[in-house]
Amino acid sequence: MALLTLDQLNTASAPQFVALMEGIYEHSPWIAEQAAAQRPFQSLAQLKHALAQTVSQARPQQQLDLICAHPELAGKAMLSKTLTAESSHEQGKAGLTDCTPDELATIQQLNADYKSKFGFPFVLAVRGPRGQGLQKIEIIASFARRLDNHPDFERAEALRNIHRIAEIRLDDKFGQQPDAGNALWDWAETLSVHSDPGYAERGELTVTYLTDAHRACARQLSHWMQADCGFDEVSIDAVGNVVGVYHGSDPTSKRLLTGSHYDTVRNGGKYDGRLGILAPMLCVQTLQRQGRRLPFGIEVVAFSEEEGQRYKAVFLGSGALTGHFNPAWLDQRDAQGVLMRDAMTQAGLILADIPSLKRDPNRYLGFVEVHIEQGPVLNQLDLPLGIVTSINGSVRYLGEIVGVASHAGTTPMDTRRDAATAAAELALFLEERAAAVPDLVGTMGMLEVPSGSINVVPGRCRFSLDIRATTNRVRDDCANDVCAELQNICQRRGLHFTLEETVRAAAAPSAPAWQQRWEQAVQALGVPLYRMPSGAGHDAMKLHEVMPQAMLFVRGQNAGISHNPLESTTNHDADLCVRAFQQLLENMAIENP
Repeated sequence: MALLTLDQLNTASAPQFVALMEGIYEHSPWIAEQAAAQRPFQSLAQLKHALAQTVSQARPQQQLDLICAHPELAGKAMLSKTLTAESSHEQGKAGLTDCTPDELATIQQLNADYKSKFGFPFVLAVRGPRGQGLQKIEIIASFARRLDNHPDFERAEALRNIHRIAEIRLDDKFGQQPDAGNALWDWAETLSVHSDPGYAERGELTVTYLTDAHRACARQLSHWMQADCGFDEVSIDAVGNVVGVYHGSDPTSKRLLTGSHYDTVRNGGKYDGRLGILAPMLCVQTLQRQGRRLPFGIEVVAFSEEEGQRYKAVFLGSGALTGHFNPAWLDQRDAQGVLMRDAMTQAGLILADIPSLKRDPNRYLGFVEVHIEQGPVLNQLDLPLGIVTSINGSVRYLGEIVGVASHAGTTPMDTRRDAATAAAELALFLEERAAAVPDLVGTMGMLEVPSGSINVVPGRCRFSLDIRATTNRVRDDCANDVCAELQNICQRRGLHFTLEETVRAAAAPSAPAWQQRWEQAVQALGVPLYRMPSGAGHDAMKLHEVMPQAMLFVRGQNAGISHNPLESTTNHDADLCVRAFQQLLENMAIENP
């Protein structure tokens, strides 16, 4: 069968357009009929978005009919061989046509439970985010997990999976492969085999500062930079950053600085931070294979630490480049009592070289960072990329409320000095205070009663506070109110407390010229522009202190969840972010001949 082209679609009559798009959406020609009016399409990405928008703007009954047009996985239609050719191919790719009796019984029971709860069939893009086909164990796990969803959320999740199915089917019709996205996906998978002890055994990804897994990641990134990408200079610096330099046509020319972090939170995902390292590495690989040099150099830094998981220090890697590495951090101890200075020395890092890591901003054009969104916005809008307008300012605290531990049965309610209920009262105040102001968020993510017992009034309660806002003033006003309320609560309840500020990061608005460069790059791909703030902190916040910066967000799957094993992106979205980065470089080359 001849491959389809955009020219064919753009010049076809409306009925011809519908015929050419047959099989993209199961038994739903109305989607193609309505999308045809949005021609001409500049790119395949633009076509995909137009189709998704057509569905999102449809009546609820039309959306439900679309979901119901999909066959059950390993269901009656598969067994009777009455699936469409597309569905048969996809279920075969995932091995569903070759289930054991036990697997078939499990999936059929899940099908029945799911349809009983939601009233429509379970829809899953079984070829997966890489396009190669999910394993049956992954399909069953997704089934079981999504059974717990709210019906409204699950309906939206079914539609998101339908759009993913359509995206892969369009590739088949057009003979397209997201090669850069596949390469990035494969690198991320390879990097994820390294995980800290205690987590690796459970199949969980955790990479904290200077553990064996962390150092293995650094070696792997260094190897790829040298052997696969052709960087001119590759090194691991005095704080564990992996630094790759690809010279411009003049080795003394200014450089574009980019990168992100390779450490993770505990039991985290594979793309937070790492996406922003691998994407520019692929761009350098392409330039090197083409034998091209740009009028400027490219410096990619895989920052060794951003998450603050092993030690209280955060932005340790990027902070060293801005000259803000705090020597007092060296005396911090981890949970096992290991001093940071000892961990660094044992890793072969030269502490005396840390001051020399500070970059001269005059040698750089600016800093850009690609990052997975870590939120649901792009996923809900069916958009693969987002332009970051600013990074929220944040402040974090670790605190402890101290009362009196006493017998739960004999201590009257009016004489208790309960540390846990005081912390709960503070958590509710924070929730109400943050909800009252747009773009302000507050979280008590850690809440612990040390040595707590079911029959003891809590005498101590440890907690954390995380407050973020688009401006420093809004953030600080909230933090001041929360601290004042903590004092009031403890005074009223006869308690005392300690509170330590562990992080304070200023809001970092994107440099207008650099934000515009990202916008131009995204527009060149035919992807609609969407501008949004970042609620999460990023290494770009540190670089913002010394040079202009701007960020590009990439859509996350599974409703955009992050800091979680379900964090994911697709090979198509990864491909688009690499292509956007390449376009940014090409545009800059024209600007700086």
